[in-house]
Amino acid sequence: MSLSSSRFTAALVAGALLASPAFAQAQKPAAPAAPAAPAPAAPAGQPAAPQGPMKVDLQPSQPQWTKVCGKDQAAGKEICYTTRDFGAKADQPPVLALAVYDVKGDDIKIVRFLMPVGLMLRPGFRFAVDKGPVTEGAYEICFPNGCFAEAKVKKDVVEAAKKGTNMAVSVKNQANMEVVFNLPLAGFGAAFDGPAVDPKVLEEQQKKLAEELQKRAEEERKKLESQQPAAPAAPAAPK
Repeated sequence: MSLSSSRFTAALVAGALLASPAFAQAQKPAAPAAPAAPAPAAPAGQPAAPQGPMKVDLQPSQPQWTKVCGKDQAAGKEICYTTRDFGAKADQPPVLALAVYDVKGDDIKIVRFLMPVGLMLRPGFRFAVDKGPVTEGAYEICFPNGCFAEAKVKKDVVEAAKKGTNMAVSVKNQANMEVVFNLPLAGFGAAFDGPAVDPKVLEEQQKKLAEELQKRAEEERKKLESQQPAAPAAPAAPK
């Protein structure tokens, strides 16, 4: 069955275990993470105070998590993933996407992110649920609108996420400073254990979401244009 659609992370299809309607919004590329602001200079003669990580609290871009299932034709196994996009605000384009893959019969699960561009790849990334243990992962491939990063985890990590309230994702920006994205996990457990969405219903939902985002972008453009001062009149040509 076809699982393609138009949403935030069309690039994810290239690296996904199955084509993804929940990971495709080609019209709105991921916004890069804002670089951490430099710490103010310490007074002369005093050592610089250590600077902690920059924390970014993201909000879900959709009303709820989405679970999609399909069959991996090569492996002959059913694959389900539960996914959600996150942005600085609910009504703004996504900054980061999360999907947890569950291959039927496999003990190992895959936690996959679409990270914003502009991050350092070599250090990889880390994530933790609430105050639980830290899991490390690596970047796999990058596209113009973001980079795939994933970690293979055991069932207990997914179980913690199902019961947890927050996932903290730690990365390094271009200045080699730590940035922590906080993702709310409310509703993840119910979606992961619940039924998969009908692909046709999902496609209609994503079409409506794309139209709403396009409308908001157009309204914002008109608002900015109305705030710009009028261009001065050209001087009269000399006689």
